[in-house]
Amino acid sequence: MTAAPSRQVSAVPRAPLPQVRGHNAPLDGIRAIAALMVLVFHVAVETGAALEPGVRGALLSAAELAVPLFFALSGLLLFRPWVRACLDGTRGPDVRVYLWKRALRVLPAYWLVAVVALLIWSRDELDAVRPWVEVLTLTFTYNTDPWWVGTGPYGLGQMWSLCVEVSFYALLPLIALVLTRYAARGNDAGRRARRLLIGLGALSLLGLLAFLPQFYPEPRPYMNAWLPRTLGLFAVGMALAVLTEWAWREKGPDGPVRRLCRTLHANAALCWALAAILYALNSTPAGGPRFVGTDGLWISAFATVTAMGFAFFIIAPVAVMPEPGTAPRAHRWRDGAWLETLLSHPVSLFLGKVSYGIFIWQFVVLYSWRSFTGQEIFTGSFWLDMVPVTAGTVLLAALTHRYVEEPSQRLAGRVRPAGAPKRPKPSLTGRQSPESPSPESPSPSSESPEPSSSDSSSS
Repeated sequence: MTAAPSRQVSAVPRAPLPQVRGHNAPLDGIRAIAALMVLVFHVAVETGAALEPGVRGALLSAAELAVPLFFALSGLLLFRPWVRACLDGTRGPDVRVYLWKRALRVLPAYWLVAVVALLIWSRDELDAVRPWVEVLTLTFTYNTDPWWVGTGPYGLGQMWSLCVEVSFYALLPLIALVLTRYAARGNDAGRRARRLLIGLGALSLLGLLAFLPQFYPEPRPYMNAWLPRTLGLFAVGMALAVLTEWAWREKGPDGPVRRLCRTLHANAALCWALAAILYALNSTPAGGPRFVGTDGLWISAFATVTAMGFAFFIIAPVAVMPEPGTAPRAHRWRDGAWLETLLSHPVSLFLGKVSYGIFIWQFVVLYSWRSFTGQEIFTGSFWLDMVPVTAGTVLLAALTHRYVEEPSQRLAGRVRPAGAPKRPKPSLTGRQSPESPSPESPSPSSESPEPSSSDSSSS
């Protein structure tokens, strides 16, 4: 079927528009922050620091809010191709290519860590086929009578959130189909964008309603690690994908969506201050227990809503950053420029690049270190564990990125599923503009790394 011609936007926009193509480097900085937050949370829990009474313990326990950041990043980056196709009335990404890239992005490095953890700590269970299948397919969270204690097999407890991510990856084409079919009833890009936002609001409500079967007629704690309750967290990023693409197609040189994007970017300090307030609220007893699980329906709903707000105000000022070179030059520490300066620092970019490895290796390193030093659970010094565990985790993450993740991504680019359309030849006129969408899935630089990936919200 021939794709319909894309809708052209205003020829001369009055102000710079959000970057919606190519590699948005500051988003790597967000991943770096989230990856370190996850590591802080798990070290703080293991040493007991996050369980201590008082402000310090409460703030350390709220570092699990890193998970909403990763979920929202996945929604933003992975849903964007469907948004672009919907607003322009063109064909969406090929689902086979999308799933192939997602599998090669996540599974090879995960399989390496999973096998290491199973061989070290779960040897007694490996004579059976089921543990291998559940772990290697990231479906172990659906075992309602598990053979482990906690949120996953020893050394893999943080992977429950990767199971959620993979469930979202698998269902995203179906979710996108429903949303875009509903949005397609609009007769222009603006009406379609509004319908997409309405649909995402409904998706968020569905995520809150998912707490009903989790707690009634009787508590089902295992459902805390399932996708439905997190749909609102993914919807935050998906809504940002709609807003940023809509800004390019908005009628008039200076419409409300474009002004909203500029306001969010220019007031990045205010956005992060609001995120800090939500972080503090989430650290209170109203946000639920400090270790794992939830205490009830209303506490779960409160924690989810504050987590959604936290993810929005952290990511939104970065998601709406103007395309490089299109905004007037400003002092790197003034207005919204300070955020790009911070998140584009070489250290931030490096940690963002290896963030998936930081996520998947952290428990192997943490438990190995504590076994080596002879520490009991919920004892020890936070900082005396944090420094060596961070160093070991980052080292393994860098090696995994170099020798596993990068080769896997190259393979994903060279080998395509049978029957998938051929990759289009590069344009002779340079980088594609957002007004001329491609039916391809996101480029590797646009995909969420995962912890994209994932990271863990509780351990």
